[in-house]
Formats: sequence, structure tokens, C-alpha cells
Amino acid sequence: MRGTRWKSKDAQAEALANPMSELVSKLRDFLLQSIAYGMLSEHSVVLIALEPKSFHLFHRACFCQTREDTERIVLNLYEAFYLCYSIKCLKIVDQDKSIMDVGDIWLYNIISKEPRFPEFYKAYSHLRSRNWVVRPGLQYGGDFVVYRHHPSLVHSEYVVIVSSVDVNGRLKVWSDYYCTCRLCLGVAKTLLVLSISKNNQGSVSPSCLDLYGVEEQTVTRWIPEHSHEDQSIVQKENN
Repeated sequence: MRGTRWKSKDAQAEALANPMSELVSKLRDFLLQSIAYGMLSEHSVVLIALEPKSFHLFHRACFCQTREDTERIVLNLYEAFYLCYSIKCLKIVDQDKSIMDVGDIWLYNIISKEPRFPEFYKAYSHLRSRNWVVRPGLQYGGDFVVYRHHPSLVHSEYVVIVSSVDVNGRLKVWSDYYCTCRLCLGVAKTLLVLSISKNNQGSVSPSCLDLYGVEEQTVTRWIPEHSHEDQSIVQKENN
């Protein structure tokens, strides 16, 4: 398994001085005291009524897909629902700027359009609650890619594939594992498979997420050339 690859000699010290848990906590406290809210669109949530300070907080806590110098904050559905439902600090409104009920957002605005959102969101929230930074992983052949801290400080460590116990999805045959591991090796990352089990629960309400199970499994490719014994030790024992 690969170690953490920091982008500069001072990056690790900066990350230790500013833990991701504290950065998320600062963002949460700010949002609870502000009038900011998110407007739901087709596949994202646009933040409106933002104060200038909030742009910096969103970016430091890694809850935004746009650059810090842009004029608006756009969240993907996983980020928005995490802030709205999991840590309860963001209100989401409709086009008439009426605050939406979390259950309605879940059932009519997300699940109806993305049936597998519950499993993917469970994986996202599982990682995010453990202070990993979670980003889309399509460019690496995965569902997500995760960082130990802000992407400006450290390279991502894991390519994440979400596997549902209840659905016949990816990684069901050996060749899938082989190809995916080779791809991860080429981009210096480790494959992390999150198997989500619904435990016979439905998905009509976000409260079902509490009953879902998550199993973590890291998968690496065994390379014989990297596993040879130290030849100097072998020779010494033979003499």
C-alpha cells in the first residue's frame, strides 16, 4: 500500500496545523449563523446570499467544485446533501426560494433522478465523516477519489469504487479487479472498494442510511519483482 505523497516539504505541517475536521467545523458554524442557502438545480446546488468570507471557508473545507476566485459556489448533490442532512448546516430552497423539506429533496428531487444515489451517498458520507476529502473519480476509472487533506497539499491516495451487495454492478469478475488495479498502479493510487449493504432497508427516506452497512476493502496488485528477498541476506545464509 502506498504512503501519503505530500506536494511540498511544508504541506504536511500545514495539514497538521489545520485538521480537516476543524475546517469543516468552522464552515458549519459559519453557515449556521449566516443567511446563506442553496438553490437546487438539476444535478447541483448553487449557493446564494453568500458573504465574501464564505468562499474561503468552502474551499478550505473542500466543499466546492469551482475555483476560489469564481463568483459563486456550486456544490454537487453529495456535498449539498451532506451539509444539509448529515451535519445540518445548509438550507436548500426551490426556484421560488421556499425552504424544501429534506424528505422531499431526497425522494422527489434526487432518488427519482438517480436511483443509486443512496448507496453512493452512504459511501460519500462514510468517507467524509472520517475527514477524507472526497472528489469525483471518473478520470481515474472510479466513483470517487479521496485525499488525506486539501488537494493543493497532497495527492489523492485511493480510487474508490462503490459496490452494492444488492445490485449486480462492477467488480463482479476477476478481470474487473485486474484491470482496475493496473489502472490504479499507473496513477500511483490504491483501490478502495466500499461494499454497501442495504440490509433489507428501502430508500424512501434518508433515515434508512443509518441502517445501511459499509464494508471497506483495499485491493492491490501483487508484483513478484517487488517481493523478492534481499539477495545479500540470501547469499550470507548460503555461505
